[in-house]
Amino acid sequence: MRNKTLFILLITCIGLCSCSITARIKKADKKYEIGEYYEASEMYRQTYKRVPAKNRYMRAHVAFMQGECQRIINNSRAASSYKNAIRYHYPDSIVYLRYAQVLQYQGKYSDAIKQYDIYLEEHPSDYVAQAGKYACMQVNTWKKQPSRYKITAAKDFNEKRTSNFAPAFMTEDADALVFTSNRQEKSTDKKKKTIRTSPVTGVPTFNLYSARKNAAGEWSDIELCQGLYEEAEETEEGSAQKKTGSAELGVCCFSPDGKTMYFTYSCPINGQDLGAKIYTSTRASGEWGEGQELKLFNDSSITVGHPTLNATGDTLYFVSDAPGGYGGKDIYRAVLEGSQCSDIQNLGPQINTSDDELYPHIRSDRRLYFSSKGHPGYGGLDLFYAVPKDSTWDIFNMGAPFNSQNDDFGITFAGDSENGFFSSNRGQKKGYDLIYAFTLPEMEFIVEGNIKDSNGEPIGEATIRLVGDNGTNVKAQSRRDGTYRLKLDKDTRYVMLATSRGYLNQKHELSTVGLKDSYLYAFDFSLAPISKPVKMNNIFFEFGKWTLTAASEQGLNELVKLLNDNPNITIELSAHTDLVGNDADNKTLSLRRAQSVVDYLINHGIDSQRLTPVGYGEEKPVVVDEALHKQYPYLPKDQVLDEAFITTLSVDKQEICNSLNRRTEFRVLRITYGLFDQIKKDAKKEEEEQKKAAEEQESEQEEQPAVADDDYFFF
Repeated sequence: MRNKTLFILLITCIGLCSCSITARIKKADKKYEIGEYYEASEMYRQTYKRVPAKNRYMRAHVAFMQGECQRIINNSRAASSYKNAIRYHYPDSIVYLRYAQVLQYQGKYSDAIKQYDIYLEEHPSDYVAQAGKYACMQVNTWKKQPSRYKITAAKDFNEKRTSNFAPAFMTEDADALVFTSNRQEKSTDKKKKTIRTSPVTGVPTFNLYSARKNAAGEWSDIELCQGLYEEAEETEEGSAQKKTGSAELGVCCFSPDGKTMYFTYSCPINGQDLGAKIYTSTRASGEWGEGQELKLFNDSSITVGHPTLNATGDTLYFVSDAPGGYGGKDIYRAVLEGSQCSDIQNLGPQINTSDDELYPHIRSDRRLYFSSKGHPGYGGLDLFYAVPKDSTWDIFNMGAPFNSQNDDFGITFAGDSENGFFSSNRGQKKGYDLIYAFTLPEMEFIVEGNIKDSNGEPIGEATIRLVGDNGTNVKAQSRRDGTYRLKLDKDTRYVMLATSRGYLNQKHELSTVGLKDSYLYAFDFSLAPISKPVKMNNIFFEFGKWTLTAASEQGLNELVKLLNDNPNITIELSAHTDLVGNDADNKTLSLRRAQSVVDYLINHGIDSQRLTPVGYGEEKPVVVDEALHKQYPYLPKDQVLDEAFITTLSVDKQEICNSLNRRTEFRVLRITYGLFDQIKKDAKKEEEEQKKAAEEQESEQEEQPAVADDDYFFF
């Protein structure tokens, strides 16, 4: 009897416990439904511990809902909650999508792909899942292709252990800015030191703050935007409705004249959350007046927020969860006429997905900037821009450095410039939002280098002519040390010509067409002297033969280019051998080698009349100059590398000298080839034209009829 009584008591306790857990879950579910995600998350967390492990359905439900709350408020524990929901067999496959999304948010892309795959097995056409998986597969490639924008944390606006985001310029000259922050106002009044937290986020409530640029161009005078709301509100019947004190303001924009503010406002009344609304406030005498709701929908339960205006101020873009959308929060637009809105339109499926699209910003060129969780991105909210095209939009991810695996959102531009601010919680363990400044540096294209002679010695004050297909025609000089540096224009093709008295010209072509970033060209000119032979490097023949090897092609093509750059010169092309072997054979071999080079030049378009092949054999050994002396200190300057000197050296040094004597050279014979041909042609042409004109005039005089003397009087 006693045991039976104990059993009944146990069953009763289990039942009461089960009822208590069910009640807790219902209460947490209610908090979730009204958007109080932080409080709901805490209730789910406490309840999860009380649910018996054997009650798998209830555990799965609590874990999933806890994950949903944590995901929405960017709690890092969301992944663990979804994992628990999967562990206890949560019946809806949506858990795999959510788990994948938070893994992607954490930068665990390979793990996220696995979860996306599980979800896509059941929902193969789901765009958000497809986009998420694609992004995870591409993100490492994207990171290697950042844009030219430079970003830095905007320390003027950010405060430690607070969130600061959604900046908006108040004026066209971008010298005043308003942003959202949950920083606490400093006060000596103890009653005002109470920190109000939001049941939605669990952090201090948000408000609007303004900042202005001082005379030095620095941001200063950050202060609370006051007067936008009152603590009590009168109903139509005149009875006061008490606000809870958890009013939150954020995400604003301004009319083109800066006199009207549109801002997001949320405040529960009598404990009932009415959702976010858009309010307007006008400024007079430097003060903002109390905000008035901007009516967009007749249904008061519809949430609206994140307003932005086009450049003319007649179209309002905003975010809403209005029925008939594509899922989550969508971006809408409406015609604005004074305080009235009409023609409200959803921006359509090109912009909006089944997940959230938030924080729109429209520019004067009609580009729409926004943040999205549904389009392919790095993780969390990514920044996108949309370009209107006929009746649709082309969508582009803004890429790195704007986007990260965390939330990136709330962008604004300073007028038509490519400078401005945006928000991100990247690198913040506790999820604080910070404001970042971005700039787009001007692209700079530079060409620089050295002008040297064939021995590597600098040529000072050489002339450089830079001609571009955009009409650029610049003439400059190298410095005394032979260096030069010139600025180039974008999207331009150039021809550079380096000249110096006593040297042959050298030409170089370059282009900045299609370059997407700053670029530094480095090019050294090597000018060949007119007055002395120039050794051709990298000219090779088969051993004991006059057949050119494939390795000679580069050196030969360089000579072709030099001759084309200097069309008025003729050269002697000479080949030399070492002292080994029969004199006559060496001379014959060297002549044939010289002819092989000449044949190559002729085959590549050089007039044969400009080329004279000569084979010197071993007749003209090398005379050591300063460059050779530096390279081989044991070779005295001005020393002739003849047999008498070479035989005094060691075997290895003898071979070096022989290799130096085996060479191919050219020297300039004339610098006036063809120079007067055109002058002669022009003179001959002019003579022929004058002769023809004279003949035509004579012919016309012969054909003219005779005129009587008296005809002149009538004329």
